[in-house]
Amino acid sequence: MTETTAPQLTLAGSYQIDPAHSRIGFTARHAMVTKVRGSFGEFRGTAVIDEANPAASSTEIVISAASFDSSQEQRDGHVKSGDFLNVEVYPEITFRSTAVEKVGDDVWRITGDLTIRDVTNSITIDFEQNGVAKDPFGNERAGFEGSTTINRKDYGITFNAALETGGVLVSDKIGLEFDISAIKQA
Repeated sequence: MTETTAPQLTLAGSYQIDPAHSRIGFTARHAMVTKVRGSFGEFRGTAVIDEANPAASSTEIVISAASFDSSQEQRDGHVKSGDFLNVEVYPEITFRSTAVEKVGDDVWRITGDLTIRDVTNSITIDFEQNGVAKDPFGNERAGFEGSTTINRKDYGITFNAALETGGVLVSDKIGLEFDISAIKQA
């Protein structure tokens, strides 16, 4: 009986995010009592991963702000308006890495510039590496999950409404969630 071993895949290389199998989501507290969840439906991105020298790695993501979707048309229209994302004036949200380090066996810490409404702030996201696999079509894929919290006021998004019971309609803190499937290009 001969034993076969699966081919050993390496993470190192250039990747393109597969938007059909990835999700960039958000959460925001609404009326101080519940969370509203949603995602951006249109985005693109690339990554260069250097396992031997993580600092030589990089990533870039470009999100269409108009693809904001919380599954509620009236809310989506308001968030796309000048009160929030102002998608007519600022059509893209971008993230470009400035530093990458490996901080655990399967954890990559990525620091970068997040730009929303032409305001740029540095954020850090820990991404858990979910694995590397060859799909049925011969593509080598890598999967990552990460999340962080930002303050929307840091990006000039200050609209709010006071509630008669105290508190405000929309939280300042916004959770960002990244579930990434990327296809190796080289």
